[in-house]
Amino acid sequence: MQPKFEFCPGHKVPAILKLNVARSAADKVASCVVLSRPDTIYRSLNAKSLTWCDLPNEVSLWPGLPLSLSGDEVMPLDYHAGQSGWLLYGRGLNKQNLTQYQHKLGAAMVIVNAWCVEDYQVIRLAGSLTPRATRLAHDSGLDVAPLGKIPHLKTPGLLVMDMDSTAIQIECIDEIAKLAGTGDEVAEVTERAMRGELDFTASLKARVGTLKGADADILRQVRDVLPLMPGLTSLVLKLHALGWKVAIASGGFTFFAQYLQEKLHLDDVVANALTVEDGKLTGEVNGQIVDAQFKAQTLQRLAEKYAIPTGQTVAIGDGANDLPMIQTAGLGIAYHAKPKVNEKTEITIRHADLMGVFCILSGSLNQK
Repeated sequence: MQPKFEFCPGHKVPAILKLNVARSAADKVASCVVLSRPDTIYRSLNAKSLTWCDLPNEVSLWPGLPLSLSGDEVMPLDYHAGQSGWLLYGRGLNKQNLTQYQHKLGAAMVIVNAWCVEDYQVIRLAGSLTPRATRLAHDSGLDVAPLGKIPHLKTPGLLVMDMDSTAIQIECIDEIAKLAGTGDEVAEVTERAMRGELDFTASLKARVGTLKGADADILRQVRDVLPLMPGLTSLVLKLHALGWKVAIASGGFTFFAQYLQEKLHLDDVVANALTVEDGKLTGEVNGQIVDAQFKAQTLQRLAEKYAIPTGQTVAIGDGANDLPMIQTAGLGIAYHAKPKVNEKTEITIRHADLMGVFCILSGSLNQK
């Protein structure tokens, strides 16, 4: 017999909940994604009645999915979404703000599935992701992603990341310049270059030129306090565990990229080499400059090297010089990016840390 759901005293939205309880916990098991369904939930479902307040705050623990959330009613559905739909995810995503989000959206939402990735709640929704749904999610401190082009997490793939302001929290050239006494001048040029207002190669040469004569030890000083982007280590570990290759293609410098490669066991890195003579920076870059096109070519080269189809490649970055790489990959993600990059990239991460990338990829494992 299907359980009866009653109004929750004091709840602002009087919701009659009718949930299908025949769903097995096995439906939500996926590699590297933490999914759980306490026995107490099953026991409560066997009771004759259950209120909205009895449901756990974590949406990933809800019984009875898929269901439709519309205004003051939640109804079970016999729904098979296949590979369509979109994801809504975030650290603060829970029962209450999901309901608030739906009311702001003003349209019914079909919740196909829900799970957690570390401390993120991830919800899969049916239908098409609209600009309005995206804007409301961002305004609510949440992120979204359409499911159409997501590589499969259990199939070997390739992730190529930008370094500065993506894999790490700083722009290395700006920090080096501060120690060299040219910080303000260089930071302004960096910002304009990342917004796409300046030619990258010319701006890089100009910025590096200001470092001429500086003690090369300032590179070590920056490296010793290099702040990794939150979620980076966990993302790399999880992808490696699933047989993925992870690399950096950076318009920054090899001194830092190679450090990250050693620290995180990255499969490959490409970056610019600063020339040092007699312990001093010469103000020049040695060899090929890693510009926007070189980044895109690096992704293609590594995909060929590791025999990974384009559809299983992911590129993430924040600056205008990342756009060709992002557009070349099977899945391109703008990460806390400049406006120009966000405008030209279908999938953006505005609030999550780098584990947001794994939240998106986890959508390939949770289909009904």
